[in-house]
Amino acid sequence: MQKKYKYKKRQAQEVQDTRQHGKEDQHKRQESIRLNKYIANAGVCSRREADKLIQNGEIKVNGKVIEELGYQVKKTDKVTYKGKKLNPEKLVYVLLNKPKNFITTTEDPQERRTVMHLVAKACSERIYPVGRLDRNTTGLLLLTNDGELAKKLSHPSYGVQKLYQVDLDKPITDKDFLSIQQGVMLEDGLAKVDEIGLVNETRKSLGVQIHIGRNRIVRRIFEHLGYQVVRLDRVMYAGLTKKDLPRGTWRFLDEKEVVKLKYLK
Repeated sequence: MQKKYKYKKRQAQEVQDTRQHGKEDQHKRQESIRLNKYIANAGVCSRREADKLIQNGEIKVNGKVIEELGYQVKKTDKVTYKGKKLNPEKLVYVLLNKPKNFITTTEDPQERRTVMHLVAKACSERIYPVGRLDRNTTGLLLLTNDGELAKKLSHPSYGVQKLYQVDLDKPITDKDFLSIQQGVMLEDGLAKVDEIGLVNETRKSLGVQIHIGRNRIVRRIFEHLGYQVVRLDRVMYAGLTKKDLPRGTWRFLDEKEVVKLKYLK
């Protein structure tokens, strides 16, 4: 009777061990992903194109060239392409048409509404805004977890173009219009716009294209000349527009848009 009990106990333990090993194996499989997916998630290219890179011997894992399709890598592995370490996290690019009264920050100590509330359901990845829009400024804002692209778009040397529609409290004079074309001297230096034009005959609404990224620069230019900016809306950012994007909504960038941003000069 005692032998039978020990046998059953040992048999139950073996079943439990088998299940445990199965769970561990499954967990290990979940921890690793195919190399082509890893490369695609890093934003290098599509999975199909990643397979070509692998076959051509252009991908290294932990310093070793890998040419095997279907090769599994862990998130802890060091995967490099052209000597550059890849980030396995899926890169996300979200374009938001920001409404008024939202702060452009990831969090606010005063618990005011931020742009993150508007894109909370966009993805599970942690994204953050590229650049800033004032609380009362509306329009296009890009949010991403692509640190390299964010740094590029924010750097003055790339001269990222932004187009604003500016509504004033009174008609602009010819003299002030010309002054803005030539450049306005502010307390922190000369502020030059790339282009300026009238939107309608009232002379209260203007289009201003600019690439400098100094704080509140568009508002400051007009305030310096004695105008109050009633409404400021960013209608174009780095070639991206508000087409089919109502105020307060967001969308993901498509592959072509991402490529254009990455190769922006």
